[in-house]
Amino acid sequence: MKSIFNRPTFNRLRAVTTAALATLALATSGAAFAQTALDDIIKAKKIRVAVPTDYPPYGFVGLDLKPQGLDIDFAHYIAGKLGVTAELIPVTSANRVPYLQSKKADIVISTLGRTDERAKVIDFTHSYSPFFIAVFAKKDVAVKSFADLAGKSVAVTRGATADQELAKVMPAGTEVKRFEDHVGALSAFMSGQTQVIATSAPEMGTVIEKNPKAGIEQKLVLKISPNFIGVGKGEEALRARVNEIILEAKKNGEIERLSKKWLGREPGELPL
Repeated sequence: MKSIFNRPTFNRLRAVTTAALATLALATSGAAFAQTALDDIIKAKKIRVAVPTDYPPYGFVGLDLKPQGLDIDFAHYIAGKLGVTAELIPVTSANRVPYLQSKKADIVISTLGRTDERAKVIDFTHSYSPFFIAVFAKKDVAVKSFADLAGKSVAVTRGATADQELAKVMPAGTEVKRFEDHVGALSAFMSGQTQVIATSAPEMGTVIEKNPKAGIEQKLVLKISPNFIGVGKGEEALRARVNEIILEAKKNGEIERLSKKWLGREPGELPL
């Protein structure tokens, strides 16, 4: 029987069918892979945790040149509950989500706020620590409202929550100077390169305590934004297990202990 398709038509149909099958195979393999993170961690007996090392008191390098801070302690806590060791991977605000997306890290514990934009590419666990960001300046710098930022220079870490929130409220004429890490932003502010800095209250609290003569004070609150742990998109098994550990840490007092140790305050109500 003669085929109803000529050869060019047949070849086109075969190409379309092959492409469709390939796409289906990739989607299927991707769905299967998306649920292997927890198993891979247990098998390797190691969890790769993206952490800050330039953002005290959540994460910084101590005198012994080892990372320490609230996020570091909680990374080790989670690893212990999983029965594995924690491999700490230093990240910045700008690259912490890409590290998770590219599977260079299994989870991110790095003062990560939950936003709609981030939720498109990664998943979040329950909150594990409090966090809020604010605008700081010396006492003689007049900043009583966001309108007062016009004509002033503001240091901020590129890609951080402070950067995103500042963009929503700053008036025209605000000179924003973005730095790749928190150390750069803080150094610029402390050396007088900027008049104002937008950053976390805990971080500046430490700076103010160590530099009482600098006359730095909190001017405006930008956002109350609890910290969440980031996991790969679709890694539901890992997310569920970390959530169990967080809930246990809330009940047994570990989260309260770490908050008092590093932030000097109780954690308060943390969202699920």
